[in-house]
Amino acid sequence: MTVAAPAPAERQIRSILVKGSQRLEPETIRAYANLSPGQTYTAQTLDQALKDLYATQLFADVQITGADTGDLVIAVRENPVINRIILEGNKRLKDDKITPEIKLAPRQIFTRSAARADVDRILELYRRQGRFAARVEPKIVQLDQNRVDVVFEIYEGDLAKVRAINILGNTHYPDGRLRKEMYTRQTGGLLGFMKSNDTYDPDRLAADQQKLRAFYLTQGYADFRVVQALAELTPDRRDFVITYVVEEGPRYKFGTVEADSALRDFPNSEVLAKAKIQPGAWFNAKQVEDAVTNLNEAAGNLGYAFADISPAYNRDAEKRVMNLTIKVAPTPRVYVERIDITGNTATRDKVIRREFRLNEGDAFSALRVKRSQDRIQSLGFFQEKLEIKQTEGSAPDRVVLGVNVEEKPTGQLSLSGGYSSLERFVVQLAVSQNNFMGKGQSLDASLNWSQYSKSVELGFTDPYFLDKSIIVGANLFRRDYRSFNFIGNNRNTTYSQTSTGGALRFGFPITEYWSFGGRYSLSNDKLSLDKNTFYTNGTCNPDLAGRYLCDEIGTRLTSLIGVSTIYDDTDGLHPTRGQRLSLSQDFAGLGGDVRYLRSRVDATKYRSIGGGWVVSLHGEGGFIAPLQKSPGPGRDAIRLTDRFFDPGLRGFDIRGIGPRIQRRNYTCTDSTTNADQTVTCNAVGFTDAKAITTDAIGGRAYYMGRLELEFPVSSGLKSLGLRPSAFVDVGSLWKVTQPNLSDYTTICSRAATETVPADEIRLAPGQGINCPTGYARIDGYKEFFLGNSPKPRLTIGVGVNWVSPFGPLRIDIAKALLKQPGDDTKLFSFNVGTQF
Repeated sequence: MTVAAPAPAERQIRSILVKGSQRLEPETIRAYANLSPGQTYTAQTLDQALKDLYATQLFADVQITGADTGDLVIAVRENPVINRIILEGNKRLKDDKITPEIKLAPRQIFTRSAARADVDRILELYRRQGRFAARVEPKIVQLDQNRVDVVFEIYEGDLAKVRAINILGNTHYPDGRLRKEMYTRQTGGLLGFMKSNDTYDPDRLAADQQKLRAFYLTQGYADFRVVQALAELTPDRRDFVITYVVEEGPRYKFGTVEADSALRDFPNSEVLAKAKIQPGAWFNAKQVEDAVTNLNEAAGNLGYAFADISPAYNRDAEKRVMNLTIKVAPTPRVYVERIDITGNTATRDKVIRREFRLNEGDAFSALRVKRSQDRIQSLGFFQEKLEIKQTEGSAPDRVVLGVNVEEKPTGQLSLSGGYSSLERFVVQLAVSQNNFMGKGQSLDASLNWSQYSKSVELGFTDPYFLDKSIIVGANLFRRDYRSFNFIGNNRNTTYSQTSTGGALRFGFPITEYWSFGGRYSLSNDKLSLDKNTFYTNGTCNPDLAGRYLCDEIGTRLTSLIGVSTIYDDTDGLHPTRGQRLSLSQDFAGLGGDVRYLRSRVDATKYRSIGGGWVVSLHGEGGFIAPLQKSPGPGRDAIRLTDRFFDPGLRGFDIRGIGPRIQRRNYTCTDSTTNADQTVTCNAVGFTDAKAITTDAIGGRAYYMGRLELEFPVSSGLKSLGLRPSAFVDVGSLWKVTQPNLSDYTTICSRAATETVPADEIRLAPGQGINCPTGYARIDGYKEFFLGNSPKPRLTIGVGVNWVSPFGPLRIDIAKALLKQPGDDTKLFSFNVGTQF
């Protein structure tokens, strides 16, 4: 900047010449300077012209000469135009986070003051991230036509950690105890690398002060205050040292606790009973706050939607007591004036409205509002955090209930694949609509295929048939299942079961939480064995399949009628409170080929214990009573395919517990045998465990219990659908007639010829191992019946549910602590693409 030469006291401008302009017209520059020929001027006039020109921020340099002659020359050097903005070195903060904070932009005029302001804004972004050592250097790359590229070179630096948290003035609680109440943690420690809250955050510093105050108020220190909070950056600008200066004050107890209620049907005695605050106990502000919340809910249940309940304190500093009076102001009983539903575009109003436990004109009840909210949430059509809001109506005794829903997709067309540790590869093709035509009806069709099961199913359910509280549904199905056994670690298919049929069902509520339902199903079940594997000469060979499987082959028709009653007051799809109880009985015998009575009970209790922790206790059991005689010795009255098989104990493989038959092969060299559990042939004995064949045959009774603790997770993990938990499972499966077992040291086999039919001779222990002439000798086997015991199996483990992009995923790691002979344990299991 060049200061103009001194001018005479007042002279007249003869001419104005503009030099150096490139983009701006000379007339424009003269207008910015507020100078024109014929105008009188002084030194102050020219100084003001310089200031006005610089104020436009269009010029890097301005000079005004010729003040002594009146022929003024305005020489300018224009600021360059920005061609583009470039960010370099930013990795922790991406361009889309920084760019909105930069005010400089392409095709704008570049000024150094604007660049410095942008640097400050970028640095502020990094400070919010805890990177106080960040540096930003703006650089200019000159281009032709007075254009520039503006480059912000960023050195992000490390996160500024909290090296130490010091507390001064505390006498009743040590520093370590108070640090536990804070969000912020000191850096370091054995698991320091896992911490995310040991970085400096000014907002967290303010929240920590509130946490300290809240803690002291729960311990009786009503006068506690944080006198000062200092955050000092270390000289290397890498860490912070935080110091709190506190003043604890005296500790108070509750003095008198009284109520002053102006509501006739909410008397003082009831207010005090629900407040549950005892005189003489240490003062606790959180307890008072919770009491007011509970009292508001109680008043709401009486119809007072806008109850005015507040605590009044009378402090006696000399006696160190806090006298409390809970005041309930007069307020009218409220009635529902209107129910407003917004946000639903696909779902019809009546689908939501019929879940309300209040109607327009009803007396207000906070309990019914909460129940309505739970029922709407349980539909599964809307967002997770749904809330029914209360606003004042047209009069003081009127309330408007409003719910703004955010619909989720309820229809799905999917072709998905997955891998299950139980069923190997799984493919699922499913078309489903849980809110068909916006009426709340369910329509679904599915095709599932895996190595051991296949199914096709069509179903329809109307939860409000003819707009009445009656559930009506029907489905058709075809299911193919191939059972398997293990020879060592190899899984081998045994029998195949196909079921074809359909079912009708209905249900209706008895009370708000209790419902009743009935059903009828008709299915044709066929159990078969592969003839190439298990048949000899057109007949099932017990040496290959086992006599118990040969006895089960055939087709049977099952006609079943059943009833269930369910009590459920849980609070949504992923319950955190409440209980669910189900009792059901099925009678097979209304026609068909089988007769039995099957009873089951299933109960679960959920409870939130605060802080995102949810504990659940689950128990279930079942029993099948045969209503027909056994088909013969060694055969159970309940056929194989109707028994219970898998109680769902994690830590055991599928069908890993319960009655089973093990087959062990003999290895004999002469006729010396022994018929006890450790059968040997000339001391060679059974082959090792890899030659053991195990078949699960199910049972008529089972029980299973589970104690599970769901862990709290961050909001980010919760939004991903992650729900980790730890669990303990206990259960058993038993009660089946011992099948006919085989024990042959040698099998002598003769092939068929034109003159001699095929034949087999089985030699039992004590009959030697030598075959007649013309027969080939095969080492025999012995079958054992195991697992038919009600003794508990016990497992402990951890798992996680994840609603993944590939479908629901469940992962479990469980260790069996108690097991029975023959049980098949499994440490790790997971399922993808199937429901859990």
